Amino acid sequence: MGGGRNRVRVRDRIRKVYLTVPSSSLSGNSKVTKSTLHLPPSPSLRTALGRGCRGAISPVSPLTPEGAAPGSQPLPCRRTRLTRPPLPAPGTLVPGRPGTRLAKTPEGAGPEVGARRRAQGRRSLPAAREPQGARPLLRGAMAEEEGPAIELRQRKKPKSSENKESAKEEKINDTPVTERLPKHVLFQRFAKIFIGCLAAVTSGMMYALYLSAYHERKFWFSNRQELEREITFQGDSAIYYSYYKDMLKAPSFGRGVYELTHNNKTVSLRTINAVQQMSLYPELIASVLYQATGSNEIIEPVYFYIGIVFGLQGIYVSALFVTSWLMSGTWLAGMLTVAWFIINRVDTTRIEYSIPLRENWALPYFACQIAALTGYLKSNLNTYGERFCYLLMSASTYMFMMMWEYSHYLLFLQAISLFLLDNFSLEQSDKIHEVYKIYIFSLFLGYLLQFENSALLVSPLLSLIVVLMLVKCLQPNVKKRTFVAKIMKVINFHLVCTLTVTLNIIMKVFVPHNENEHMLKFLEVKLGLNMTKNFTMNWLLCQESLQAPSQEFFLRLTQSSLLPFYILVLIICFLSMVQVIFRRFNGESLEETVTLEDGRIGERPEVIYHVIHTIFFGSLAMIIEGLKYLWTPYVCMLAAFGVCSPELWTTLFKWLRLRTVHPVLLALILSMAVPTIIGVSLWKEFFPRLMTELTELQEFYDPDTVELMTWIKRQAPVAAVFAGSPQLMGVIKLCTGWMVTSLPLYNDDDLLKRNENIYQIYSKRSAEDIYKILTSYKANYLIVEDAICNEVGTRRGCRVKDLLDIANGHVVCEEGDKLTYSKYGRFCHEVKINYSPYVNYFTRVYWNRSYFVYKINTVISFQS
Repeated sequence: MGGGRNRVRVRDRIRKVYLTVPSSSLSGNSKVTKSTLHLPPSPSLRTALGRGCRGAISPVSPLTPEGAAPGSQPLPCRRTRLTRPPLPAPGTLVPGRPGTRLAKTPEGAGPEVGARRRAQGRRSLPAAREPQGARPLLRGAMAEEEGPAIELRQRKKPKSSENKESAKEEKINDTPVTERLPKHVLFQRFAKIFIGCLAAVTSGMMYALYLSAYHERKFWFSNRQELEREITFQGDSAIYYSYYKDMLKAPSFGRGVYELTHNNKTVSLRTINAVQQMSLYPELIASVLYQATGSNEIIEPVYFYIGIVFGLQGIYVSALFVTSWLMSGTWLAGMLTVAWFIINRVDTTRIEYSIPLRENWALPYFACQIAALTGYLKSNLNTYGERFCYLLMSASTYMFMMMWEYSHYLLFLQAISLFLLDNFSLEQSDKIHEVYKIYIFSLFLGYLLQFENSALLVSPLLSLIVVLMLVKCLQPNVKKRTFVAKIMKVINFHLVCTLTVTLNIIMKVFVPHNENEHMLKFLEVKLGLNMTKNFTMNWLLCQESLQAPSQEFFLRLTQSSLLPFYILVLIICFLSMVQVIFRRFNGESLEETVTLEDGRIGERPEVIYHVIHTIFFGSLAMIIEGLKYLWTPYVCMLAAFGVCSPELWTTLFKWLRLRTVHPVLLALILSMAVPTIIGVSLWKEFFPRLMTELTELQEFYDPDTVELMTWIKRQAPVAAVFAGSPQLMGVIKLCTGWMVTSLPLYNDDDLLKRNENIYQIYSKRSAEDIYKILTSYKANYLIVEDAICNEVGTRRGCRVKDLLDIANGHVVCEEGDKLTYSKYGRFCHEVKINYSPYVNYFTRVYWNRSYFVYKINTVISFQS
């Protein structure tokens, strides 16, 4: 044991002497001193020098040829023979501290022990003779003269058990030691991160408080009764909030979940799994939090519900802040992102109109997922940062998928963006395939917790991820940046596209599902690939949110200076990305770290991902205006990142070949001056408007609907079933709890068919036909809305009665179609006159200025 410790000391002394060689001896023109001749070189180092250099010996090497005189210049490497001096004899002095001697072989140990120890010493000496700083210095010096650095070949580790200890020591010696940064640098970084995080949290909290104050001013919410508050939830928002109320009324959480999964009190003649079909996980979570935190004694349920949604919107803004901050490196970009988001609030969110919408619950998690993905794709992220981003990305992806039934379509677009990033070899494939594993895990867990939702199995996201994982396993190992590698990339791209479509078709054939087939038909009609007279398709096409964006939308973005800067940033990033892709395909290797002076912002993988992703979202927003709520927040984030990024301005100046002023200096100035000027102009123009919105008192006044709900709760039987427009049925379900015939949901084919049939009360059909339709759904009361019956729309042909006439063939919509005349008047007009045969089937029981309520007679009495 004593001999082993002495050998370790000797190796440490030799390594210390080697590290004390002055830096001047490592320069190209320096002369090697005599003392350095006694340092035994590493065999791996000698091999690398002999094979790597061709003209002159590497200036890093402290070795001289055998027999050379001290102070003489080194000979060329091809004619140089490097020798290794023998080890000093035991008991002799070695270079290092005074008095250090080699250990002697113990007496009686025999020559075998001495030979074995000398062999172990020779095997372990290379680790000591190659200190931590030697290899980087060698690579750097050879890179300057020879081009690319030559990787040193490592010796095979000994497999014998007696050499395990020496192998471990070699591994420990080869481990790089991180240098400690100065205290003032650490303090600056900490202060920057602290201020940025504080600004992000403050921005989110201020935005949440702003939404709460604006909602109070707009609806005068605190001074309303409960019924008047609930009427403010319109359409499908009313349905979502009604189930939140049902969960609070349930005797226990388990019983409430059971009643929602086996719900037969909402739609007549149907038992539905409301949790799966309507994605009611937000309501389940809100009800649990409300009861678990004891908030029922502090705050009303409606305030708790909308408070959670407003809090999520604050997280949404904070996530956009962090994303822009990560990309630009300054929290000033985050502040500009938040300013643009709030100013263009009409085009960035629908929180003002419909609070309980699924997207208002889901998009904050999607923003957090994008922020985590942005940090995960960064090249200079440390191990702990990657783990944190990976965990945050996993949790937010799963939550996003659980909150919205359409979330897997957005993740499909994100997966395509990552696939293109991987196919261009602009980022390590391992990172992107780890993201694919997150998708697989989220789909599998979502399938189980969403009651085996078959829509996730036939999702294009699952087909794409399975194909990508399969292709990666079957992909052969080909040398990079060769012609064969380029051909393989083209084949790989075509194979992924073909197999994804094929697998998705096969899954839809063999897996029973209730996927939204009407969405494909809608897209066909929207893109002009097909024509239809179907009422549902034409009614969806006439909805404002499903039409192409209007000119006012682009005008608003231009007035806030958002659209011009976004276009500028997108063009620069896209052209730089294309330039990098061409360089990559031409065989040029990308640098691991891109400096500010390089001016190549397109080499950053997170920038390339965001450029591809925003192009996808922008293309969809140009087709359907409702998707602008996905694209416009992206526009705010990307534009703010660009104007605050010195690297983007440097890229532009490099292209312009600016010589009068140093490009880096001008880029640093503009990255601070441009966002400051934008912020000051936005403050002067839009801040007074925001304050005016908070000071003005508005009022939501709908007395006719309040009277109708009051009459239903007082006069209608508990088991009554109401029929009418889907939007009104949602309000009736929320305010009264009575059963209805249809719901304002458009992800179920049966509900869409019900809506079309119930809307026939505004068509030119006979009283008998309407009576048969209503009794087939066990309806007891019919509600006719005067606003729909006497609708005067700005677009003729998009009114409900016009669409019904086209679907029933009562008007000519195309050349060659035959006009079918109806001998009956419009039902909603005729039933108000109270003459036979209408009074035989329907009896008016209540009316006001907006609504007419008719009881459907169970016994038909024909009157003359």
